[in-house]
Amino acid sequence: MDKLIEQKGYVHTHGMPFKGKILMVASSPAISKQTGWPIGFWAAELTHPFHVFQESGYEVDIASTKGGKIEMDAYSNPTDESGYSAHDVISLGYLQLPWFVEKLNQTKSIGGISVQDYDAIFLVGGQGPMYTFKGNSDLELLFKQFFEAAKPTAAICHATTLLLTAKGSDNELLVKGKTWTGFADAEETYADEAVGMRIQPYWIETEARKISDTNFEVAPPFWSFAIADGNLVTGQQQNSGSAAARLVVELLNT
Repeated sequence: MDKLIEQKGYVHTHGMPFKGKILMVASSPAISKQTGWPIGFWAAELTHPFHVFQESGYEVDIASTKGGKIEMDAYSNPTDESGYSAHDVISLGYLQLPWFVEKLNQTKSIGGISVQDYDAIFLVGGQGPMYTFKGNSDLELLFKQFFEAAKPTAAICHATTLLLTAKGSDNELLVKGKTWTGFADAEETYADEAVGMRIQPYWIETEARKISDTNFEVAPPFWSFAIADGNLVTGQQQNSGSAAARLVVELLNT
């Protein structure tokens, strides 16, 4: 049996190099103007795809809108006193690993990213992207560059807010003629009722359905649901991260 080697936090088999490199982008910390809460990324939307990529033989870098330390949404933390994500053993496991915590504390800035260094991009959702992704010209440019290079270009949950405005070199929305998904209105309703207040400043499904010549689809609330249309990959919410990641891996392996 080949010897197992741990290098830079990744376990792989001796003599078997990584298949490639994937960039994950999360929101830098922000404050919700709607609720006043500190917001950031949703843990499972980072750790579950990260796990799929790692197990599939890919190295993963984590970047954020401003670089530096990123923070997870409190309800997504498996150790949060609310117990909302106490079932998330994948996130809990990664948070015990010093090398992974170091990655969260020292993310790259999207401003210094070269598309040529990566085989795919994956945007992590959470509450932060509603403020830090939508209309972010630097992130839109980076996402467009991956998309137009025909590399797997993925976004899940509230990270799909970027697709409401992101355009290609032809000045058309990247989702023109595409089938895609994102956080559903029914899920927003559930979340609002659970906390007793309106959480988001706008709803992605509502805004997506205002766009002509695009097809926005959703599954029943909180089902795992992901779509690949060409090299564009989207996932509905936090339970769809692994499914979206597997679609990225399938594209990379074809």
